[in-house]
Amino acid sequence: MAATAMLVTPVLAQPEVEPFSLDAMGCMKLRECKDGVKEVYSMAEIEDFYGNPGNTFSLIEDEADNILSALKESGVKVFIAEAQYFPVDHRGVYYPDDNVMFLNAGRLTKAHHMINLLRHEGWHAAQDCMAGSIDNRFIAVIFNDELIPNYWKETAQRLYPASVVPWEQEAKWIGSVEGETGKALEACATGAMWEIYEPTPMTREWLEANGHL
Repeated sequence: MAATAMLVTPVLAQPEVEPFSLDAMGCMKLRECKDGVKEVYSMAEIEDFYGNPGNTFSLIEDEADNILSALKESGVKVFIAEAQYFPVDHRGVYYPDDNVMFLNAGRLTKAHHMINLLRHEGWHAAQDCMAGSIDNRFIAVIFNDELIPNYWKETAQRLYPASVVPWEQEAKWIGSVEGETGKALEACATGAMWEIYEPTPMTREWLEANGHL
């Protein structure tokens, strides 16, 4: 019997990048760095990533699962990754151009940190949806500025460049508010974003100018 040749696909090593750097985060975003990065759809899968930490996340499980489900329905992929893929001051990131979110496992071992970040980054996805649809590269504020408590405005001004404060002050505030992120993402997923959240005057002008309204 003639021998049968077998094609073997080589296993490609991921690129070498400096850990805890923007280059590492970019490599993860491009999906070129995959070791220690897992796509997740529920808190149960996040717990598995940590090696079954028991009831660590039990108090936030319902709200977190609601956010994760709404993100999926909206077209956003969520990954949890080892800390080496993030600069040391980054807990997570949402990319509106790719509709993908990355969570820093090294900074989220406590339940209140995890739910705060899911609300915060999930709100950026809702801002993405507010700016026309989830399938764009823009984000828009959802609430009028006067509705945001001064504490969160001042916090954002300390932490972020002035160019991103309007979006970040909103997300920082919502990170402390139970249920609001899930509600906004469900509005996005069902196409009811502008019915449930009246666009601000500037956002409405943008939406009309770009044919969304």
